[in-house]
Amino acid sequence: MLGAMSAATTPSRALHVLNTVWGYPAFRGVQSKIVERVAAGGNALVLMPTGGGKSLCYQLPSLLREGVGVVVSPLIALMKDQVDALRALGLRAAYLNSTLLPHEAREVEEALLRGELDLLYVAPERLLMPRTLELLGRAPIALFAIDEAHCVSQWGHDFRPEYQQLAELPERFPDIPRVALTATADERTRADIKSVLHLWDAPEFISSFDRPNIQYRVMLKSSPKTQLLEFIRTEHAGDAGIVYCLSRKSVDDTAKWLQAQGIEAVAYHAGLSPRERNLAQERFLNEEGLIVVATVAFGMGIDKPNVRFVAHLDLPKSMEGYYQETGRAGRDSLASTAWMVYGLADVVNVRRMLAQSDAPEEVKRVESAKLEALLTYCETASCRRQVLLAYFGETLEEPCGNCDTCLQPPQSRDMTREAQMALSAAVRTGNRFGAAHLTDVLRGNQTERITALGHHQLPTFGVGGQHDDKTWRSVIRQLLSLGYLVADDHYGLSATPKSRALLKGETRLNLREDTLLPREKVVKRGSKKSEVAPEDQPLFEALRAWRLAKSRALAVPPYVIFSDATLKAIAELRPTSHATLGTVSGIGQRKLADYGDEVLQIGRDQGGEERRLAAAFTPAERGSQTNSLILERLKQKNVAPAPPLLPDLPEHVEPNPAVEEALKELRRELARESGHSSFVVYPNAALRALATRLPRTLDELRGVSGLGEKRIGAYGERILAAIAEALR
Repeated sequence: MLGAMSAATTPSRALHVLNTVWGYPAFRGVQSKIVERVAAGGNALVLMPTGGGKSLCYQLPSLLREGVGVVVSPLIALMKDQVDALRALGLRAAYLNSTLLPHEAREVEEALLRGELDLLYVAPERLLMPRTLELLGRAPIALFAIDEAHCVSQWGHDFRPEYQQLAELPERFPDIPRVALTATADERTRADIKSVLHLWDAPEFISSFDRPNIQYRVMLKSSPKTQLLEFIRTEHAGDAGIVYCLSRKSVDDTAKWLQAQGIEAVAYHAGLSPRERNLAQERFLNEEGLIVVATVAFGMGIDKPNVRFVAHLDLPKSMEGYYQETGRAGRDSLASTAWMVYGLADVVNVRRMLAQSDAPEEVKRVESAKLEALLTYCETASCRRQVLLAYFGETLEEPCGNCDTCLQPPQSRDMTREAQMALSAAVRTGNRFGAAHLTDVLRGNQTERITALGHHQLPTFGVGGQHDDKTWRSVIRQLLSLGYLVADDHYGLSATPKSRALLKGETRLNLREDTLLPREKVVKRGSKKSEVAPEDQPLFEALRAWRLAKSRALAVPPYVIFSDATLKAIAELRPTSHATLGTVSGIGQRKLADYGDEVLQIGRDQGGEERRLAAAFTPAERGSQTNSLILERLKQKNVAPAPPLLPDLPEHVEPNPAVEEALKELRRELARESGHSSFVVYPNAALRALATRLPRTLDELRGVSGLGEKRIGAYGERILAAIAEALR
């Protein structure tokens, strides 16, 4: 713990901690103002987009104030990853939830009371237990951070009743600062957050909702799974991504279909067992290039920064939901894609589901308005980012240049006459037939059903024969999206009161023309400045391979070690000293000490390989090779590749059970002797790494993250003795 600081000294000290612990040279946006206020004991309401740095707004003040920062987090499954990431920075973090065994929970509680924690993560249900509240009453508390605070409100897109019970925090701990954080919250949701958490006078810190590194794309749905496969293969081969579907069946079918096409994919939805869900989530967090196909049950709190795309095969239910889900892409600020396909059936389905909802009428009206906004976004002919930001009350002065409507501008034209034809067909057929039947009427298709119903005698029969089926489906879809038509329980379409002015010719209607036609080319994702340059690619890939091996040895997700953005910066800078490496954003003092030597060695090895390439290839040959092809050509030319820095671990390698148990027993013994908690002696990640690597010398211990020189000096010989004894 760094100790309490006065308001006058907080800004400079906060910047110092930001640089030494996180390795960031400066705050982003309003982060510094939030940190300054909360560190000084003030409350705050923070609205910041996913990937915008919300966690720093409570983690850093927790270090600046006396006591522990208590973080309320809704998803137990993700707490371990959040805590692992903090411990990798050298912070004293723990979680308290139902996954802990009784003796493990007691260790955390004892550490809390002794003041040995900087941050404690806890689920709302656990926090509100009388035992936990009594425990917190005896502990030094720096602040309360309520993450995903929109869960407080029934008007939010992910309401959780237990969050409303957090009103007990300000009543029981009125003098401890509270910071509520969320990525999306409209005015009504913000009012609920303030009411429940007693934040009436707290300032609102609202960051820009713009995520410029995400390219937004919406396509007309034709063959969704085939469209998705083409998108992945042409633009995101080998990338991690999330695919959202509306139903569990669609999730299962899509995941199996992608697997059959040779794509690494797993399914995730509430119908799977907890074990299956946890396995899918663990794989996604710990593996590179895995795709999760999921319902909206997946994703809240996901910290994986290198999700390169989020795809929607069905319409989300609101603009907030869409923004939250697409925001899981590109948290590392590198180029990413938000890709969606939708069609007439999607519009009918979401409108019908809303109409059939048991929610109160006021709630249905609010949800209907949110759906209208999403459909407007889908059908827009202007810049998508401008429409998206406008929904959240933000103005983007110029088109973004990084969405499909900017990169390939659509055309729109006056289609009032076609709209009148479609609406007239709906009215004259009794406002009860679906889009296919109305299309047959408009085109003059004299089917048996039309003849039996006498619809071939209507004035509207055949009036739209100059357009094909695809055109009429698009017109009807847009009329549904814009609220001129509505679907009943049986998918029958009827004209709404809004259509009267249009039918009477009192208003005109422009519709997108490009949605009626197939797109001629794929819009490539992202900004070139966000991608790894060809000359840096070999070093970047070597660093990624090292990171993956390291993460498996330490039993932590790869991004806990370094993000892709940090690896990209290392590959560009090519540092040759600790001093230079320490200037890279994302490398604080702890990570520099833990990984600096290995990263620098990879750079030296890669430099040697490049010199070998210079002798083996012409410049033209070197510029045209991918990393894998280069290695193959080296073999053909009998050029020896550089030796690997560390021996690779097989993918199936697991910690030695006997060694793992012996090290746990040793840790308990050392904890009793030292008076520290077990995980303060050495963390679980270090324990698993020891049981996997099986070091035999003190030098080999120095390659294990989580064992600094002080720990090795204090416990090294006994650790080695425990390993040797267990192996015997």
